[in-house]
Amino acid sequence: MQKQLMELFTQMYGEGGDIRGYFAPGRVNLIGEHTDYNGGHVFPCALTLGTYGLARKREDNILRFYSANFPKTGMIQSSLEELVPSEEAGWTNYPKGVMWTFEKRGYKLTCGLDFMIFGNIPNGSGLSSSASLEVLTGTMLKDLFGFDEISMQDIAIMGQYSENNFNGMNCGIMDQFASAMGKKGCAIFLDTNTLQYEYAPVNLPDAKIVITNSKVKHSLVSSAYNDRRNECETALEDLQKVMDIKTLGDLTEAEFEAHKDAIQDPVCVKRAKHAVYENQRTIKAVQALKENNIKEFGKLMNASHVSLRDDFEVSCEEIDILVDLAWKTPGVIGSRITGGGFGGCTVSIVENDQVQAFTENIGKAYAEKVGHEAEFYVVDMGDGAGKMDIKDMNVQVEC
Repeated sequence: MQKQLMELFTQMYGEGGDIRGYFAPGRVNLIGEHTDYNGGHVFPCALTLGTYGLARKREDNILRFYSANFPKTGMIQSSLEELVPSEEAGWTNYPKGVMWTFEKRGYKLTCGLDFMIFGNIPNGSGLSSSASLEVLTGTMLKDLFGFDEISMQDIAIMGQYSENNFNGMNCGIMDQFASAMGKKGCAIFLDTNTLQYEYAPVNLPDAKIVITNSKVKHSLVSSAYNDRRNECETALEDLQKVMDIKTLGDLTEAEFEAHKDAIQDPVCVKRAKHAVYENQRTIKAVQALKENNIKEFGKLMNASHVSLRDDFEVSCEEIDILVDLAWKTPGVIGSRITGGGFGGCTVSIVENDQVQAFTENIGKAYAEKVGHEAEFYVVDMGDGAGKMDIKDMNVQVEC
């Protein structure tokens, strides 16, 4: 049975009161992976996929959460006095982490909430469902409690802080920034060291962006993601003994090659090499895009995957199969893993007249090789998070 999200909200929580709607998008990163915590550049865009939310203030301190994606879990109840992470809290650790961050920053939440979400980002796909939920929560709190002085950039920063310090995932700023600051038709060229950014129109009149979901789920908190960050930090500390730099993103390829012997651990050399070279690839890729040199952009995407596979070692067999199949497919301009890694998705730029053949042929070959099917999404670039008129929230959910 399907119902509108609003209908489900009133069924779960009752009618009446000031019920408000919100949306925060997921993101795909076109190039610039694992550079955001190394002071480098990234190039993500917000998607039209994301997380929808409905919320209403209460007259007590009770927090009630419900996800239409996990109906069997049912309603999860907590309170403003229980803003602590726990395994039992499940997905609600993400909104609770943002609430905890607001309180920590001096933004007092004066009452509890009834909160319902529905996301159409595939869970574990690497398209930032967690960041989308964090940004959604921040947008909701800003609006419901009248925190007008908080900017969307502030919401991104607080979302990252909550994920780092409440949920224990040592991520960079990219995912939350893209969700909060996205712009339709554009990717964001972001310097993660300074948070300076520019919107770069992505004009692909003859091609589409296709995301392929390997259906291999990852949990970055329990994966080697934090290990990669620690390895990069170790490499940076070694380099700082012989160079005056603040981040790996400060280095050119030539500077890295001239000083890499200062890094003691050979594994850390590989991690740092990726961070440095990927940052420079991202700068070159945005320039290529500005010059309408899509072929060069595609070559840089391909080189990014090789580096993520070999130097940073965050790919996996299924993802490598998808990328190898894409590289062999006519009409593919570039293809690479996207997101934190260890599963998730690839992003490809595919010529318009080859998109159908791309999904059919790769889908068949992938299923034969790994024993399960992939999912394909031809995506559009959307705006960042914001309030939605409930009348426009025509979101059908299973119940």
